[in-house]
Amino acid sequence: MSGKDHKKATALEEKLELLRAVTKSSAANETSILVDASKYIKELKDKVSQEPEQLGSTSSSMPMPRVSVSSVELEKKRGFRINVSMEKSQPELLTSVLEAFEELGLDVLDADVSCADDTAFRLEALGSSQSEAAERSVDEQMVRHAVLQAIKKCMDGSSI
Repeated sequence: MSGKDHKKATALEEKLELLRAVTKSSAANETSILVDASKYIKELKDKVSQEPEQLGSTSSSMPMPRVSVSSVELEKKRGFRINVSMEKSQPELLTSVLEAFEELGLDVLDADVSCADDTAFRLEALGSSQSEAAERSVDEQMVRHAVLQAIKKCMDGSSI
């Protein structure tokens, strides 16, 4: 095997290991890892499509969040413009959303935030991936899902 082929094989192995870690797969061969990843993606899509109903059913008085995420190009890197708004804020809501960004490997490059207890919550943020691997593995749907989960977690712990 030439040096170039060896580098390609090593890079592929690293990517498969990353995919295995992200999908929590215990598979040993490439095909099984890809099958597990496919199942994981389907589960995520199902969760995302069910989230509005789930968020609405957590509490009849819980304000519905509006979350939009779009991809943007930032100095040869992919980033995201994230907009979140709700009619009512909760303590720790901003912290919960920022922790979701961190878990996804996103750095917040710019943010405009308005929040206080019992008033409207608004966040406009610009984020980019901390690593090349995160840049390739994170998409708009994953960011939206993580933000909605962070909101749900924060609201479930509150006494609305």
